[in-house]
Amino acid sequence: MDLLRSLPIGLYLEKPLTWLHRLDPRVKLAWLMSLILSPLLANPYWRIFLVLFLFLITILALIPWRVQKKQMSWLLFFSCLILIMTSFAPDGFNISYQPRLPSSDISISQPTDYQYIIYQLGNFKVTRRSLDLAIRVSTLFFTLIYSSNLYLLTTAPEQITAGIEELLSPLRKFKLPVTEVVLTLTLALRFIPLVLEEIQNLIRSISTRAINWKKLGIKKSLQIWLIVAERLLENILLRAEQIAIAMEIRGFTSPNKHQVQWHQLKLNIYDFLALLFLFLFWFGRITIGNN
Repeated sequence: MDLLRSLPIGLYLEKPLTWLHRLDPRVKLAWLMSLILSPLLANPYWRIFLVLFLFLITILALIPWRVQKKQMSWLLFFSCLILIMTSFAPDGFNISYQPRLPSSDISISQPTDYQYIIYQLGNFKVTRRSLDLAIRVSTLFFTLIYSSNLYLLTTAPEQITAGIEELLSPLRKFKLPVTEVVLTLTLALRFIPLVLEEIQNLIRSISTRAINWKKLGIKKSLQIWLIVAERLLENILLRAEQIAIAMEIRGFTSPNKHQVQWHQLKLNIYDFLALLFLFLFWFGRITIGNN
């Protein structure tokens, strides 16, 4: 099991260099926030459009399937599972009432073909409200995770922090520690792969010992996993101490006095085209996607 390749957290694809990599991180951050905020109070058609839109971006960017295979498979599995479970869950409106008047022999025909219950399998029913709620929850789950994954996949951690620092620079007038916050974010993004590597090494060390968990029982198995968790915490703290020592040796005193510019942010023609499409995206959201 390779956690560094199977989990989408903190994963950055260096090669191949796609057109998404070349976009300015501030533009990509604006698109990410738009994809996260646009499903709010939107109709189901717009939510389904966002899922198809993310698929289309992935195809046009020519991101290799080997990179997306494990992440996409698990994400689609959980999204479909949420869709099915929520569809058959009670919607709160499916309540049977006792009629106050006796039933009449005169049948009243339904003027339209409207049916509140779309599908019924025994005691399980799929109603219009439950289906609408299922589409909302499953598409929102997919959009939030996949859009964030796509942003991390095509944007280096230094570019992310540089773009956030540039956007938050006006807050320095209010004496907010923007540089310190950005430095903390940079270290956190760089530290995530190290944590995954430590977890991966510990899991591999346990699997190579061929422990018979059935003979150990629950109590001894928990003791082993507590020892592993303690060892994991020690290794993470050791890594953090090594990073702090390396920064001190290199003369790092404070972010303001020892600031390194990793990227020179500059908008090009492709960034302006992306902003134009972002404007059209929100125009479509307001005109078509309103609930």
